[in-house]
Amino acid sequence: MKQFFGMSQRGNLEEALQGLRQPQFIMLLSNKGQFEDHVAALEKRFPGIPSIGCIGMSYQNSVVENGVGIIAFTEGVTATANVLEQASSMPVKYIQRLEQDMQAVGGSSRDTVCIDFCSGNDACVLTTIYTALSKRGISLVGGTGDQGMVSANGRVYRDAVAYALVRNQNGRVKTYKENIYHQLGNYRFVASDTDRANYVLGALNGKSAKQVYKDILHVTDEEILTRTFQNPFGKINGDDTCIISIKEVRGNALACFRQVNDSDVLILLELGDYRAIVQNTIRQICQDFPRRSAIFSVNCLFRYKLFSEQGYMQNYLHDMSALGNHVGFVGYGEHYNNRFVNQSMTCVVFE
Repeated sequence: MKQFFGMSQRGNLEEALQGLRQPQFIMLLSNKGQFEDHVAALEKRFPGIPSIGCIGMSYQNSVVENGVGIIAFTEGVTATANVLEQASSMPVKYIQRLEQDMQAVGGSSRDTVCIDFCSGNDACVLTTIYTALSKRGISLVGGTGDQGMVSANGRVYRDAVAYALVRNQNGRVKTYKENIYHQLGNYRFVASDTDRANYVLGALNGKSAKQVYKDILHVTDEEILTRTFQNPFGKINGDDTCIISIKEVRGNALACFRQVNDSDVLILLELGDYRAIVQNTIRQICQDFPRRSAIFSVNCLFRYKLFSEQGYMQNYLHDMSALGNHVGFVGYGEHYNNRFVNQSMTCVVFE
């Protein structure tokens, strides 16, 4: 297979599409002012080609912050795209679409991946999708777009998840998740007074969540939102840790970017040597795939902000380019199989 990346910092779709011939699957990453126009124009340019899209930043050698990016797969893939509607209330109502698409694409854990763009309610959506995918062992990588909108096959949807099934006809696929954090101390907290619908964490071990965070890290209310770059929470999930970013302070509570439930056991995390961790990821991918056609990744907005503040973002893209054709988008939350995570990188590698 081959992967195409085109972009326009000015938001000129024709400029971004220059050089794209006979795509078999397309991803659109646009800005909020032009998204709907871009969706319609893309469908007109390539009618009937499976496509998904959302509002967000894209990248290859540099980041497209407020323009348009096009990621397309050509030669040697079988793909289909679709949407599950009513993401906030009943995405399972549309699960038959995914089941039919899996039947049409065929494939297995060895050669097929699901890529998704979601408008919100990610945890519920992922549980729904992965119930179907897991029957064939198909992995999922994706993320959340901005403004509560996604697109599929030339149509814009609100409150929905757009997905694509992509089968590599000439080799394997494999998904990865990169975590640049590790546990801080031996702190363990039991969450309570949570508001699941609004992702609010009220108390930890019976005390105000805000005060617990402030006391341990010696920060002010104003510093909490930037300190989450270095010290997010973590939820133990088997042998894995799901990162939970802090969104804002609400009274004595903390609103997060990921749902926390009463009785969840949380730990506090600290930033590790992210440069070394990235190099380890690159080495692992090279070991697993001596020959690579393409890498598509999703980086969290908070990782993008952290790397930019540390002057590492450009170096990060340069380091990842050592793998070959690496492209991706900046999400508001990352998807990895049935897990909705924050401050992480997820990716799929095509042989």
